[in-house]
Amino acid sequence: MLKDGTYAAWFKTALGQDAGILHVEDGKIWGHDSVMSYSGSCEVDGDRFTATVTTKRHTDGQPTVFGDDQELELNFEGTCSGKIATYVGKAEQFPGVLLEGTLIFSEQQPPPPEPSGSMPKSYPDNLSRLPKRPL
Repeated sequence: MLKDGTYAAWFKTALGQDAGILHVEDGKIWGHDSVMSYSGSCEVDGDRFTATVTTKRHTDGQPTVFGDDQELELNFEGTCSGKIATYVGKAEQFPGVLLEGTLIFSEQQPPPPEPSGSMPKSYPDNLSRLPKRPL
């Protein structure tokens, strides 16, 4: 099942590949990569999911994986098994170009434990000294 949370996203077409960050929460999906930001909605049914996403360029220069700068509407369908989801999608503007991708669920690391007790006192005078070198 595609869980709410943050995912590392990797995707490709015949024209190129890229990676980004994707967030899923309460049926909404949004994220960004090195060139585009995207937002939309998704529906989850067991281990299968569908999504519709609109893209918008945020950085000039590098071409997108579709080779075009215009806003795109993408439709995806995929499956999720554990922490990894795979999907395929198409853009209405590029009917012959298939987008393939992988999402990897990013688990939040627990915060480090709080130090217990007070720090031990330091006695710098008790540290050994290096011998002086002649000049």
